[in-house]
This record gives sequence, C-alpha cells and structure tokens, in this order.
Amino acid sequence: MLNLNEKAPNFKLKDKDGRIYELNELEGCLVIYFYPKDDTSGCTTEAKEFSEDLDKFEKLNTKIIGISGGDENSKKKFIEKYDLKVLLLSDTYFDVCKKYGVYGWKDFMGKKYLGINRITYVLDENKRVIKVYGKVKAEGHSKEILEFLKSL
Repeated sequence: MLNLNEKAPNFKLKDKDGRIYELNELEGCLVIYFYPKDDTSGCTTEAKEFSEDLDKFEKLNTKIIGISGGDENSKKKFIEKYDLKVLLLSDTYFDVCKKYGVYGWKDFMGKKYLGINRITYVLDENKRVIKVYGKVKAEGHSKEILEFLKSL
C-alpha cells in the first residue's frame, strides 16, 4: 500500500465511454477507491453510497474515482444498471492496482486467489496521500470519508 505523505503514482485509465483520465490532470482533492469487481454486492453498495453523496464531496472540492478490473463495457453496464454518478475507471490488466499496492492474494471461503483488495486513498490537491483506508467495509465508507474530510 501507499504510505501517508507519499506522492500517488500517476495513471491513465479509461472510463465507461473510453475517455482517458490522467491523475496528474485532475484538480482538487481526490478519493480513489479500489474495489474488487463491478456489479457485486459490496462493490454495488459502495458505488451507490458514493453516488448518493457525490454533491457533498463536490462541496468539499473533492472528486471520487473508483478503480477496478474489467473493461469500459463492464463499467458502462454497472453504471447504467444502478444509475451510478461516480467516475469508474478500468484497470483491465491491474497495472495501476499493482502500483498502488492493492492487488494481491486474497482468501475467501478457504480459497486463495489474486485480486483487488478494497482499499481507499484520500489525496490532497498535490496528489499526496493524506489518509489510507485498508480493509474497507463497503457499507458506510462514503460517510466515513466525508467525516474525515470535514475534520480537515
């Protein structure tokens, strides 16, 4: 995982429409949340809550970015199915996930496999890590981050 005060690695990833987003071109504070897979229960809960709270984050000059595997088509279906407002980016080959230290071994019901761990980074306007949330519980995570941002 990245450490506090560490500069976040730059990335270029596509959204549901194939538009490329580059970290270094984004302004303001950022919440970058990594989630295991589109359209699964925990990931849906997390994305819906971030979408519902999006205006609250915008008032704090903070953008929300969700990153997971899958391609643009997977993101498009996920967003349309749940009317999500949050920006979701495709890291199809997990290159960014590896740079951010969120891709690794997981254990679910006795099975070990490689995948994305649910981890969130809050970055300041200089792209430095100001908060790390490891082993995130999807439900209530958006509110948890809002409280942190309000305390700054």
